[in-house]
Amino acid sequence: MNGRWIGYLSRRLTPTRIFILGFAGFILLGTAVLCLPASAGVRPLSFVDALFTATSGVCVTGLTVIDIGRDLSGFGQALTLVLFQVGGLGIITFSVMLLSILGRGISFKDREIVQSTFFHVPRRDFLKLIRTILSITMLIEGIGALLLFVRFSRDFPPGQALYQAVFHSVSAFNNCGYSLFSSSLTAYRHDGWINAVVMALIVLGGIGFVVQIELIARWRRRIRALSLHSKIVLRMTLFLIVAGAALFLLFETGHALKGGPLPSSLLTAAFQSVTARTCGFNTVDIGLLTNSTLLLLMLLMFIGAAPGSSGGGIKVTSFSLVMLLIWSRIKGQEGVNVFQRTIPREVLTRTVAIIIAAVLVIFIAVSLLLLTDPHSGEAAGQNRQYFIMYLFETVSAFGTVGLSMGITPELGAIQKVVVTVLMFIGRVGPITLAYAWADRARGLTYAEESVMVG
Repeated sequence: MNGRWIGYLSRRLTPTRIFILGFAGFILLGTAVLCLPASAGVRPLSFVDALFTATSGVCVTGLTVIDIGRDLSGFGQALTLVLFQVGGLGIITFSVMLLSILGRGISFKDREIVQSTFFHVPRRDFLKLIRTILSITMLIEGIGALLLFVRFSRDFPPGQALYQAVFHSVSAFNNCGYSLFSSSLTAYRHDGWINAVVMALIVLGGIGFVVQIELIARWRRRIRALSLHSKIVLRMTLFLIVAGAALFLLFETGHALKGGPLPSSLLTAAFQSVTARTCGFNTVDIGLLTNSTLLLLMLLMFIGAAPGSSGGGIKVTSFSLVMLLIWSRIKGQEGVNVFQRTIPREVLTRTVAIIIAAVLVIFIAVSLLLLTDPHSGEAAGQNRQYFIMYLFETVSAFGTVGLSMGITPELGAIQKVVVTVLMFIGRVGPITLAYAWADRARGLTYAEESVMVG
């Protein structure tokens, strides 16, 4: 009987399902530990608040219904660091690393999960690449912590400065955005050193490990050219940072940036452009920004980071491909060509499906937040502001960004559960989630017939 159950579970636990269950299991474990009195700063967290915090950490979102630096003990804060470090690398990836270090064997399913998580093509030197990922992570986070310590040591005692530096470095590289400061990094809005280090960590973590590895190989002249994936990621990332900063500067010159010196305004605009796509740190009060800027930030959060990174969103490659697809259709071309390469039709179809699924998920989540809104009984003019706040919160949660207009601590219990589920969907991907539990029986093919579209 046991053998039959083991065989049944082995057939049912596909790599995709293991990937999803790994995240869910680690979230529940983190929730249980956060509920302990040892994790609390003042009073123990409720189950819903602990679940929300653990999900936000494991899914490297950064949204929080509590004050991490005040409401959690040192043990609780260290636990959140473990949650977003392991969550950023991936539960299975972290397990594979530990098994590799211990000299244990790696299953085919584990290998397949890690391959699909970090690499766009199968790689033979699997274990070597896993060790490279771990080395890159530790190296970048270590350098980031050292650079932040240099600055934090001017404001805190050495021990506390080192703790702040490590926490914020790991949070930034994993694109989480959790901060021990109640107002995030607004106190360092004009600090070029802090801004530059955190932006560099966010960008390096957001481009993905495959791009990092290729850049190192190109620098060492081990490869002659970057792959198409890396070219698209790097160019689109640069474009979004520059365009986002320019538009932020344009929209907020007479508002949030009014009266400030140009260098400081440029720094603030660049920081918000970088953090809006992948991370949740902020140096300005998001709730005080103009509607135009909020729309810009939502677009950046929706696009997100690169595949194979800890960032969420539809990914910069998906955004690039759908723009190229639209442009090719305008020119009357069937295929999508970029950098003298043709994108496979299967990839384009998946890209469109990802974007449509993302829009539907966000629409459903916003609807649920509005239906459970405790302010729904107020006059329309009085509660209209909550629509944009819930929409912003939803896009931020789906993109695993963590920026908020300040509504997060005010969410009701049901609303917290909705956002929790949304963060999980945003981290694993709606298509991945649907694919994992759908019966993949081969469908029938019938005669074709056209319909009118557009």
